[in-house]
Amino acid sequence: MFRFEDTSAFYLLALIPGVVLLFLWMNRKRKHDIRAFGEVNLVGRLLRGKIPSFLKIVLFSIAVLFLILSALNPQWGLKKEKVKVEKSDIFFALDISASMNAQDISPSRLEKSKRFIEQLINERKGDQLGLILFAGGAYLQMPLTADYAAAQLFVRSASSEMAGTQGTAIGESIDLAMRSIKEKNQRALIILSDGEDHDEEAVNMAGKAAENGWNVFTIGVGSAEGSFVPVMNDGREEYKMDEEGNPVKSVLNQNLLKEIAENGKGSYYLLGNENTDIITDLNTQLDKMQKRAVEVKSFTEYRSFYQYFLGIGIIILLIEFFLVTKLKKV
Repeated sequence: MFRFEDTSAFYLLALIPGVVLLFLWMNRKRKHDIRAFGEVNLVGRLLRGKIPSFLKIVLFSIAVLFLILSALNPQWGLKKEKVKVEKSDIFFALDISASMNAQDISPSRLEKSKRFIEQLINERKGDQLGLILFAGGAYLQMPLTADYAAAQLFVRSASSEMAGTQGTAIGESIDLAMRSIKEKNQRALIILSDGEDHDEEAVNMAGKAAENGWNVFTIGVGSAEGSFVPVMNDGREEYKMDEEGNPVKSVLNQNLLKEIAENGKGSYYLLGNENTDIITDLNTQLDKMQKRAVEVKSFTEYRSFYQYFLGIGIIILLIEFFLVTKLKKV
């Protein structure tokens, strides 16, 4: 495997265009000076032995390139070993139903949930993370991955507009998480929802998940007072209406979420406007989980080749220097 040990020196590559521009400016100035000195053809014959300007630019630029590459210290991996690392499998199930746009939690239930997930991702190290989005149905937005940057990107892009049908299919999201992992090991499912719909199947599904090695944690997002549900209509923000034309008020269903967590051998947390220690406590519980050993191939020994690039760069500089010196004597 090839790599550069010191990637911080990559910015030096910006010197090469600068060198080219400098030479072009010097060449233009030289031509201007020749015209001021005398008749162009006569002066050209007197300077017949001079090295072409473009050749100087090419040689010097190549020399600078090789010197910069030597500073980056190019290396080649020589020894590859299998290293065992321990990982936890953690799925997030995020409710993206319309009620999650309610603003009893600032800036909204959905945005608060997304920020919470991003913060928790930043706290984890070495785990494999997956993301399930659900409303009237559930679908796998991101399979298990150790790419945390990608995970955060998927979380940020989640919105209620991605929901095909409305509802709160918590039970379906639990079932999907179980079907997404075949290995028999301890895993965690973290559900963020207002639990608005009474999904009794979710309680039974959480118990089934616990029997299969899952810990199901639920995080209630919202308030007991509730809030009206904003919707966009022809570019204007209005409130969602019921069949009788009254604005729909969404209230957090803590009882359902607590039952799911209890049956799923997890814990229930309330995510409100106040700062809490949810992440600290949740991290403690996740760290207690039995981790899965995974073999990872990794290079443990590298050989440096900077000296070859340094040598080539110096040789090209010497060639350019001696060519100029020799032709000046002609």
